[in-house]
Amino acid sequence: MSLRIVPVNRDQAFSFIADWHRHHTPPLGYRYAIGVAAGDLLVGVATVGRPVARHYDDGLTVEVTRVATDGTPHACSALYGACWRAAKAMGYVRAITYTHADESGASLRAAGWQHAATRAARSGWDMPGRRRSNDGYIPVDRLLWVVESTAAAGMPARVSRPAEVDPAPDLFTAAGVAA
Repeated sequence: MSLRIVPVNRDQAFSFIADWHRHHTPPLGYRYAIGVAAGDLLVGVATVGRPVARHYDDGLTVEVTRVATDGTPHACSALYGACWRAAKAMGYVRAITYTHADESGASLRAAGWQHAATRAARSGWDMPGRRRSNDGYIPVDRLLWVVESTAAAGMPARVSRPAEVDPAPDLFTAAGVAA
């Protein structure tokens, strides 16, 4: 049976993640979610949010924060590809995600993502300058994956104000329709 991308809302995505993700609960941050179905059955979801690392939170980058499937072949690749297509359509120029170092990354490579760096495991989330609970933290090396548009090289590091947009023409007047 072929896979198809389907819309899901936040509650549907978080419920699926709670049921199926191997090692994480639903994320705290959220911009949008995407589902993948086989026939009428939802077989996977992905959530996308702001980058967790402040260094990457430049206004032009999103992070795929969770991908969870029921094990259906190719569902992960379909979700990573759909997340990137949606991000580009919204004007983002880069997307990032992380995997555990022991995961192959085959789904990411199949969707056009590239391994960019390896991050060594930290002792936890708690830092002297930013106190946090280490509940749920798994100390494991992580791989950073990136996909970006060809326009990313010429983009500023941060968009600081809304771009100026020409006012939309009056479509009724332009079409010769009286208002």
